[in-house]
Amino acid sequence: MSSPTPPPVPVAPRRRTSALKMMFWLLLLPIALIVGYFAVVLNWNYSTGERAGWVQKLSRKGWLCKTWEGEMAMVSMPGAIPEKFLFTVRDDAVAENINKVMGKRVTLHYEEKVGLPTSCFGETRHFVNNVLQVEEIPLAPGLVVPSKPAVSPTTPSTGTPATPPLQPAPPSSTPALPSPAPQTPPAKG
Repeated sequence: MSSPTPPPVPVAPRRRTSALKMMFWLLLLPIALIVGYFAVVLNWNYSTGERAGWVQKLSRKGWLCKTWEGEMAMVSMPGAIPEKFLFTVRDDAVAENINKVMGKRVTLHYEEKVGLPTSCFGETRHFVNNVLQVEEIPLAPGLVVPSKPAVSPTTPSTGTPATPPLQPAPPSSTPALPSPAPQTPPAKG
């Protein structure tokens, strides 16, 4: 008698899906990490603040990614050497507002972004998102110079500026001194 043959053991089919899953995760995971990194870096600010000074330069730069790059001169005291503040503007409307107040004293509100890996987002870490024109120039605590000329007061009846009437100068009590005669240099002979 022959012994009964055992039934065949099913052989597990070779899994090709594991190789596809491995390639999927090797591509998807780095892409997801990069997208997450950019989302955090672009939405998180290292610092925010304002700087005041005179915008000297604003130009659109870049080979592929065009950004507005600017330079502002900041002076802490009259006569001091100005410090340059380099900044980037991503919004065209803000860049247009900066161009309108070029050469005037302004305050720039900025956000500092740290960790951007390329210059495609901007050449600096400081991204300006608002500009305000400053009407007064502070020289020292309590001492302010207005940047607009003062308006002269008007009289209510005529509507013309009130100016004091011109008075002739009082006569001088000292006699006029005669002017000395011009001297000629001696002739060389």
